[in-house]
Amino acid sequence: MRSKTVRLGVVGLGFMGQTHATNATELGHEVVAGADIVPETREKFAQSYGATTYEDFASMYDGEDLDAVAVSTPNAFHEDAVVAALERGYDVLCEKPLANDLASAERIAAAASASDGFCMVNFHNRVSTATEVFKEYQRAGHFGDITHVDANYVRRRGIPGVGSWFTEKELSGGGAVVDIGVHAIDFALYLMDYPAVEDVFAVTRTEFGHRDDYVDPGDWYDETDDAVFDVEDSATAMIRCADDRTISLEVTWAANQPDTQAFVARGTEAGAALDLGGEELTMFQSGTQGTDHTLDVTLADGALERTGWAGSDERFLEAVAAGEAPELNTVEQGLTVQRVIDAIYRSAEAGESVALE
Repeated sequence: MRSKTVRLGVVGLGFMGQTHATNATELGHEVVAGADIVPETREKFAQSYGATTYEDFASMYDGEDLDAVAVSTPNAFHEDAVVAALERGYDVLCEKPLANDLASAERIAAAASASDGFCMVNFHNRVSTATEVFKEYQRAGHFGDITHVDANYVRRRGIPGVGSWFTEKELSGGGAVVDIGVHAIDFALYLMDYPAVEDVFAVTRTEFGHRDDYVDPGDWYDETDDAVFDVEDSATAMIRCADDRTISLEVTWAANQPDTQAFVARGTEAGAALDLGGEELTMFQSGTQGTDHTLDVTLADGALERTGWAGSDERFLEAVAAGEAPELNTVEQGLTVQRVIDAIYRSAEAGESVALE
């Protein structure tokens, strides 16, 4: 039960900032203020939410009485906004990934550890019907030990607009791995109950981003004359965790294969297939009743009221209102994902397996 209405400030008022603000409003909370460097964006946000807007987050923090902050800037600017909020004791929802590089992510984690507030990372794909059912069965011991996860986030064609911050390494920290791979890495680790990650072998590729004949049926790609594309558009990785548990990872912005967000978790007693953020769960079982047999069971009916971004925002705001840090999407888990991302890039550069730092 919510104990109070949360007074929320938003840093970065683009699509995701507006998404957080809309969800907060629909959940009965108050969007007090927003900060963004673009005047037109500030004006639109103020009109949409009745909020006071600022050019910089520090002025907003100093000028408003806030309970919590949602940070949805480009990755390179997460650290300054998140750390300053945590130093003021605000609870923070930080967009994924935690930062644009490992050193920055570590400084955020240190600030969270020293703060009276908490930091939650917006891995919104965990909040799905299939995932909730999977985790309940897992807690009951149904799968035994999950020893391997096959993790796929593949777009046949889905490179974000070239010239935006997504394709410029200085602002994003990387390409497909940072943008969508971060979700796949987190989700795979979550299905395994976040074991310690020991080493990574990876290959990254840039096969489509520079092509003049790039085919883009979905109109994702919007190249400009001064566009920067200095990141990868795909990656393949093998991630080895404690007790030789493994994750095979395939991530692409563009590839000559069908779109998929399929995950398969293999356990010692049963397995399961589900899509990232999806509603359908199929469990793979076996038995001896009557005769030796295999049995596939698929979830039917039933759905969470709020999933994805709305569900993630709801859980963040409930935790803020209750004054208790959520167990979901912790800053420590966000830091683990950042370490895996860092290892993927180091392995790709070295051409060999690397240990996590």
